[in-house]
Formats: sequence, C-alpha cells, structure tokens
Amino acid sequence: QVQLVESGGGLVQAGGSLRLSCAASGRAFSNYAMGWFRQAPGKEREFVAAISWSGSNIAYADAVKGRFSISRNSAKNTVYLQMNSLEPEDTGLYYCAASDRLSRMALGYASNDYDYWGQGTQVTVSS
Repeated sequence: QVQLVESGGGLVQAGGSLRLSCAASGRAFSNYAMGWFRQAPGKEREFVAAISWSGSNIAYADAVKGRFSISRNSAKNTVYLQMNSLEPEDTGLYYCAASDRLSRMALGYASNDYDYWGQGTQVTVSS
C-alpha cells in the first residue's frame, strides 16, 4: 500500500503558475502509475494528467495540454504537476492518485484505474 500527500496548491491570478507535488510513502513508488485529477465545486472529478510507472508515457486532458506538465522523481518518491498559464477554469481540488494494477507503459485515465488517493490540495485561480 502507498500513502500520498499533495502540496503546492494556493491562490494565484490568471496567467500565473503553480507546481503541485505528491509525495508517496510505503511500497516501491517506481512501480506505480500516477495520475492527477481535479474536482471543481458542483462538478464531477476529472482527469488532468497521467504518467506511466516507467515514466516513458504521459497523457494530458485536452483542457490542460500545452499548459501543464507532469513528471516524476523516483529517487524522491514524488510526482509533480507544473501548471502554467492558469485560468479561472482550472480552479478546483487537485488529487494525486496511484495504481499498481497498470502495466509498465500503461496510463490510467479514469478514477477507477487507481487504488490510492491523496487528500487533495486546493488550487484557486482568480480572474
């Protein structure tokens, strides 16, 4: 089992940047596919970005493509989400998720691809 703790959220003006971190503890982090999801008030949780446990495959939601970047540092047991050119529509609670069911190159796009979740970190973008 792995425990996930997100950090780095906050209040930022439109056009600004934030970098979210997700620190993992427990079992071998390098064997987990990782993902970021977000949930805005009154809306369903949605996929943001994913990285395979090999680190060689990455995917983004269309809404964030070209603005967000996901990466992982296995030595630090941490996955990052660099968010640039933030928009008010990016406001929400951002969750980190991990899966040990996906193969080395696979990506998870749905919530039920993941078994472990952090508590979330709030991102608020003002206009």
